[in-house]
Amino acid sequence: MEEKNYDCLKLANQICFPLYAASKEMIKRYKPFLDKLDLTYTQYITMMVLWEKKQMNVKELGQFLFLDSGTLTPVLKKLEAKRYITRARMQKDERNVLVCITAEGERLKEKASLIPGRMAECVCLDEHDARTLYALLYKVLNGFKESRGDEE
Repeated sequence: MEEKNYDCLKLANQICFPLYAASKEMIKRYKPFLDKLDLTYTQYITMMVLWEKKQMNVKELGQFLFLDSGTLTPVLKKLEAKRYITRARMQKDERNVLVCITAEGERLKEKASLIPGRMAECVCLDEHDARTLYALLYKVLNGFKESRGDEE
């Protein structure tokens, strides 16, 4: 019996594994900084979008963050309970919920502004490599967006 080549199943040949492990390690490094703000990583990235955009409907926010509504809704409920955001049904179409940052949420931005610099110290990449990695990761993400276009 001929031995099949199973090199494709070696962990070292998988692009998904270093992405998974690096993501897990990166989020672990965020934890001490986010604990001081009483935020989870998912709450933090949600707030980052809202610090920039100020308001967005839930569907757009989910698409922006690559999160489904089942994941995003509890995050938004907790942020609302902390008074960082408000959620309201849109008058034009009550199926859509508008998420808006509050003054309290804006004040949190000042405390959070130190985190990116501290995280940069945890990553052993020079500026050029960091920009290259960023571009490549967004190329992958955009490819996923394009391939899921018919699912929405």
